[in-house]
Amino acid sequence: MLFDDIDITPNGTYSPPKGGAGRGSLSLYELNLRVRSVLEDTLCEPVWIQAELSSVSTRGPHCYVEFVQKAEGGNTFIAKAKGQIWANKWVLIRPYFEQTTGQPLSAGMQVMVQVEVTFHEVYGYSLNVLDINPTYTLGDIARRRQEILRQLEEEGVINLNKELELPVPVQRIAVISSESAAGWGDFQNQLLQNEYGLAFTVQLFPAVMQGERVEPTIIEALNQIAAEMDRWDVVVIIRGGGATSDLTGFDTLALAENVAQFPLPVITGIGHERDDTVLDIVSHTRVKTPTAAAEFLIHLGVEQLQRIDTLKAAITEGAQQLLHQQQMRLERVTGRIPSLWELYKTNHLHRLDNIFNELQNTIRVIFDRQHHRLELVTAQLDAADPVRIYRLGYSVVRKDGRAVRDASMLRPDDEVEITMEHGTAKAVIK
Repeated sequence: MLFDDIDITPNGTYSPPKGGAGRGSLSLYELNLRVRSVLEDTLCEPVWIQAELSSVSTRGPHCYVEFVQKAEGGNTFIAKAKGQIWANKWVLIRPYFEQTTGQPLSAGMQVMVQVEVTFHEVYGYSLNVLDINPTYTLGDIARRRQEILRQLEEEGVINLNKELELPVPVQRIAVISSESAAGWGDFQNQLLQNEYGLAFTVQLFPAVMQGERVEPTIIEALNQIAAEMDRWDVVVIIRGGGATSDLTGFDTLALAENVAQFPLPVITGIGHERDDTVLDIVSHTRVKTPTAAAEFLIHLGVEQLQRIDTLKAAITEGAQQLLHQQQMRLERVTGRIPSLWELYKTNHLHRLDNIFNELQNTIRVIFDRQHHRLELVTAQLDAADPVRIYRLGYSVVRKDGRAVRDASMLRPDDEVEITMEHGTAKAVIK
């Protein structure tokens, strides 16, 4: 054996082999040469492997990566290897991968790559990448995307923003975009200089529209808008044109949940022609570009103006029809007034004649009745007339102006006045 001559003392310490320090041992370099020889002899042909990229970096014309494999259902690494894509391969692999997947090679991706196993006496074991299968990565991207959509479905939030009604009119617009983006300028020019003279209030809430900071900065902007929600009608998230590979930040669960559950309608115009991002899917309305977003808002305003014009025309027409109907009715009524007046006059004259006749009859009856009563009263008055009594030989004795009805009322020497049919006389009681 290689180490037969190595001596170990009873106390466990190492004792150099007899016959010289080098006999029976290998130098590190010699060992690495043997390892390299074994690997080259055993894995002499390139192989395809599946792994996850834990890091990707470019230095100069080359790309350096680290491959990992995690335990199923967990995050524990069960394998790890460093790798490199040399410039002559990187110049071909990079555009091919990005054009096919729409994304750059980045950490967290699942990849299928063709590698050759290399071992260097100084740098150790590594994998030299020769080719890549972007279809495998596309499948993983689609799977993760579908997983996000499935989770949103399970949470019951995927269509929440779509169910919000757009306010009428839409005039107060909160925009999330990069302050220096050309798309933001295009949006403002298209919206604020519209040919219809529609007025809009627009405020920018800056956010990063590319890279790893897309998710946190857009969520922060949404939080700022939510804090003053009564000031806004809608939220517009826009981004100018660019590489499709820059859109990975719009395919995250946290951002999708925030947009899906946002209390105002969210309109996205992220400037790409490929499949919708997850953010597009959960938003209220998706358009292709910032300019299209402005055109959509202008279209809503024009529709509102058209509805107002339609209502105005309907109200005017209805008023005119009502006025015409009332005018026709007035003319009909006016035309009937003479005949109605004659009929009314005839009916009331006849009624007045009847009333007059009834009144005459009533007056005659009352007159006769009162005349009869008058005759009775007259007879009674005639019967009670003192003159008539005087004619019968009666007289009236008065003392102090009062008629004397009882002789006991008189006293001797009282002076009285006696009234007779013809004249009066005074007397003294004896």
